[in-house]
Amino acid sequence: ESCPSIKNILLLDSEGNRVAVKYYSDEWPNNSVKEAFEKSLFTKTQKTNARTEAEIAMFESHIIVYKFVQDLHFFVTGAENENELILVTVLQGFFDAVGLLLRGTVDKKEALENLDLILLCLDEIVDGGIILETDANVIAGKVASHSIDAAAPLSEQTISQALATAREHLSRSLLK
Repeated sequence: ESCPSIKNILLLDSEGNRVAVKYYSDEWPNNSVKEAFEKSLFTKTQKTNARTEAEIAMFESHIIVYKFVQDLHFFVTGAENENELILVTVLQGFFDAVGLLLRGTVDKKEALENLDLILLCLDEIVDGGIILETDANVIAGKVASHSIDAAAPLSEQTISQALATAREHLSRSLLK
């Protein structure tokens, strides 16, 4: 119980619709309750100016930290007795890792096109509500290493993935 934990991480668009969400608590038993929570949270926070730095609010006996960029709204929810600085650190790690993975173009279109990377990012940050990592560079590095598929044809790989595959094949052939 002394270990800091997260209730959920939400990434919503500028209309309050889901882009990527992960719940780590059974306080929200079904999808309709989760969506109602997301809509009411979005409605409460949409008029704030959380674009330069994270904002902190109490909402339905939870601490919510949030930050907006372009048409995306990032939220991290913790228990009412959770340390706000820890929640802000998780939020900033998620926010910065997404920025790194999307190469600075953080908007809804880019997020949806790279949804797999964002979901992997969430998995690297929190597991079952327990915080695993908050360093954006480490998170993005782990996600990038997961997303490199050496078995994919070179034509379907990005340049960096193709170079990594080529380096791997070269090092294997030199070690033989």
